[in-house]
Amino acid sequence: MVKTAEVLMRVHGEGAIGRFNAAVAVRITRIVGTMYCAYAFTLIALVALPAAIQQGSATVLVNWLSSNFLQLVLLPIIIVGQNVISAAQDARAEADHETLTALHAMSQQQIQILEGQNEILDLLRRKVA
Repeated sequence: MVKTAEVLMRVHGEGAIGRFNAAVAVRITRIVGTMYCAYAFTLIALVALPAAIQQGSATVLVNWLSSNFLQLVLLPIIIVGQNVISAAQDARAEADHETLTALHAMSQQQIQILEGQNEILDLLRRKVA
């Protein structure tokens, strides 16, 4: 089983600085990876839109769209989407685990039944012989 603490130690190191870096990275990701941050970034990007339009240049508008709007807004939306996908995958993995555990228990019961039947057959063979 993979544990978050083990992964963080491998990525950032075991020392105080590594733990600090991991904590900062997780905190920033949790803040930036929200739809509220996407909305805030949209408003920030829209502040620069009038100046880009006023320039009247297609290049300036493309630059605004790509650097200001898309990069700012898509980053948090992608993080949110990844979190949603990850949660769905975790739920499927848990359901698969429960199903496989139940199938394993059923297989064990079937083996016990078959072993019991073999014992009965052996007893019957001995009585007949």
